[in-house]
Amino acid sequence: MNRFKDVVVIVTGAGTGIGAATARRFLKEGAYVTLNGRREPKLKETVADLDAAKAFVHPGDVSDEKYVKHLIEDTVRKFGKLDVLVNNAGMASFGPFEKCTTEEWRKTMSIDLDSVYFCCREALPHLLKTEGSIINLSSASGVGGDWGLSAYNAAKGAVTNFTRALALEYGARGVRINAVAPSFTSTDATVELEKVQGVIDAFRDRLPIGRAAKPDEIAGVIAFLASKDAIFVNGVVLPVDGGLGASNGQPNFLSILGAG
Repeated sequence: MNRFKDVVVIVTGAGTGIGAATARRFLKEGAYVTLNGRREPKLKETVADLDAAKAFVHPGDVSDEKYVKHLIEDTVRKFGKLDVLVNNAGMASFGPFEKCTTEEWRKTMSIDLDSVYFCCREALPHLLKTEGSIINLSSASGVGGDWGLSAYNAAKGAVTNFTRALALEYGARGVRINAVAPSFTSTDATVELEKVQGVIDAFRDRLPIGRAAKPDEIAGVIAFLASKDAIFVNGVVLPVDGGLGASNGQPNFLSILGAG
């Protein structure tokens, strides 16, 4: 499949997990891709076996406003245009709200929310020229609350509604803006969590599909939203959650009552 031939894409947080899988997906389908992340060796690992001529490794911190300007400008200078922006960079911290420090709160907002604002703001003038698209990474935590993730919930909830607001403003001007909302996805960031059997059992109980997502499975949905197959999809926050959102929150009576 070569549906992104001559398409120029920026993927933030492309060193690991969903970002790495997404960058690789676009490259395999013919795109030119700028890979952003804070760790250059990880970015190089992402593209080690792919076409180096189509990959532009651009390490840096997208919560830094000045850096983001360079990221967008350098991409357009190298490839001549910009068609797709994938705002994937993010972080989460866990713990009760009363222990969430100002520093931790600001760091979460900076990486998860400010970076999306900076990247969208700098990219949109170029995307208007190409009638391109933006895909933001929200989360199941951006459409509902969690225990112990208050800062992350706040940031991803903001990304969710920011996506909708921009879609209203830019849809008629030719730029589609959507988001994906994954649930539990198996990445480097979840390795320790996945070692806790109680956590895995709880997720399996809540996820109708019975397991965590793989980064490639999220990347496939991101690629769909960027493609012409999704040309009339705008302002959507698409759950990629294995059916998590299908539940009304009540327990699995079949399992509890032994009727399953």
